[in-house]
Formats: sequence, structure tokens, C-alpha cells
Amino acid sequence: MNKLGILTSGGDAPGMNAAIRAVVIAAQQKNVEVLGIKGGYQGLIDGTICELTSVDVENIADKGGTILKTSRCLEFMHEEGRKIAAKELKRFRIDSLVVIGGEGSFKGAEKLHRLGIQVIAIPGTIDNDFTYTDYSIGFDTALNTILDAIDKIKDTNFSHDRTTIVEVMGRNCGDLAINTALAGEGEIISTPERRLDIDTICSELSLRIASGKHDNLIIITENMYDIQKLQKFIEKKLKISVRTSVLGFIQRGGRPSAFDRVLASKMGVKAVVLLMEGYSGLAVGIKENKIMTVELENVNNTMSDKQENNSLLETLCTFSKKES
Repeated sequence: MNKLGILTSGGDAPGMNAAIRAVVIAAQQKNVEVLGIKGGYQGLIDGTICELTSVDVENIADKGGTILKTSRCLEFMHEEGRKIAAKELKRFRIDSLVVIGGEGSFKGAEKLHRLGIQVIAIPGTIDNDFTYTDYSIGFDTALNTILDAIDKIKDTNFSHDRTTIVEVMGRNCGDLAINTALAGEGEIISTPERRLDIDTICSELSLRIASGKHDNLIIITENMYDIQKLQKFIEKKLKISVRTSVLGFIQRGGRPSAFDRVLASKMGVKAVVLLMEGYSGLAVGIKENKIMTVELENVNNTMSDKQENNSLLETLCTFSKKES
């Protein structure tokens, strides 16, 4: 291995910079030149590529986002676009590649692997929607960002005897919502793994109000409801005042937590070691606090496999009903 390329793709996640830093330092210790590909797969197609040295990655581990920028590339989804990307790698004499991103990024990495490119993928997504790994880079930071907002919302809820609906990210995975509820004491939780219909939400909320609990928190995963319609439905049916809070992109930014910085660093070094040993088509992950790998073709991120989440949610709901 003479030249190693690295790119970040899809949604940004706190800790991506720490992973970039780890890859650059680990590679240069092996006398391998590192080239940064700016703008994800689009940057690869466009040939927006520059050298990265240890000096370039100084003091970036504590920064959110990604110094390499990121994007979602429609062109790369087609075979012709991937062939152009492969040609650009050869033009820059890049013989191995590290891809940091989520589901779509991993699919792209697998496609390049099938084209004969030596590639290792690192999970970087706040959604934590990969089932092969316990954690993805960015999840812990996003969770703590959400909790900070939740703590403030709860203060106002208590002061005004108010109910607030909080929508968190996660796409098709309820990890952020469930862990927010576990740590932030959310009363009613609805996730893709266990979706509550509107009448059930109202029934659970009504029971809590009848028991004397007038400040309540409803935590939902994004894209499951029209949050404004949900608010109006609850207000009309229960005759109460309801507020909504969509945290949005605030969850994706900010300084990465110590956990995410360490996790990203370990994964970055592991990716370089794997490439040096000749491996390709693998995804790095963490299970039971140990860095591990799986083949990209076996990476799975369907919500049906989140059985632990279902169990946690059932426990939370049982607790909520007992409290009511």
C-alpha cells in the first residue's frame, strides 16, 4: 500500500474528524501517503483530492463536522458514476480507501470493493442504525446534545404543568429516542420499532394526567408523524396545552464527546491496520467494548433486528403505566 484515500460521506457526525486524524497518523507511521477526498463520493468523481499530513490534522479531534466536507452523491448511485470514481482513484494512484459514513456510504464502499478497490468502512452516523456494531461514531455526542435540550424542556414543562412533544433524529431506528427516554425520563415513547398510534398516545397521556402528573414528555423518532397535526389532535381530545420541539440539525453538530473521540480513533487505526494486512470489503465496529469487523455484504441496518430496543421500550412503557 503506497497511497491511502479517505472520505466522509452522507450526514456528518461528531467524531468524524477524530477518525480522519487517526487514519492519517496511523498511515504515516507506516510511511503511507494519505490523500483526503473532499465532498464525499462526489469529490471522488470530481477529483477533488489533496494530500493530508499530520500537520493538517492537528487539533481537529475536538471539532464537530468533517474537515473533508460531505455530500450525498446521486451520480455515484449509478454504475457509470462508480466507474468514474474508480478511474480517479487510479489516476491519483490511490490503492486503498477508508470510507466513513452511514448506510448509503457503506453501500458505495461495497460497490467499490466489487470493482477491485481495497476499501474499509467506518460507521459514522448519529442514528446508530447499524445492527452489526453496538455504537457508531457520533451517536453518543448526539444523545448528550438531545439530553441537554430535554433537561431544559423538562424545567419549563414542570413550571407550567405542560406537555411537550420532542422529535429526535434516527431515521428508521429508535436508538436515540429510547436512550433519551432512559436517561431523560421520557414518559411516552414512540419509535419505528414500536410505533404508537395517536389514540394510544392520548390514552397513555390521559392516564398520567388523571393520576396528577401534569408535566409530561412525549419522545418520538422523526418522520413518523406530522408533529403539528399530532399536537392539535392531543389538544383537541384532551383539552390541554401542548408544545412541540423539533431539535433538527442541532443534534448532528457540536464538539464530539470523549467516548466518540476515543471510538473514532480506535476505528481509524484499525482500518489502517486492516488495509496494511491486505484486507478489503470490511466494516469496522465495536461489540462488547472490542473493536471487530464484518464483511460489508453482511452489514445489516434493518429496524427489525433491533430486538434489544424493543425489550428496553417494553420495560419503559411498563414502568410508565405503573407510575400512572
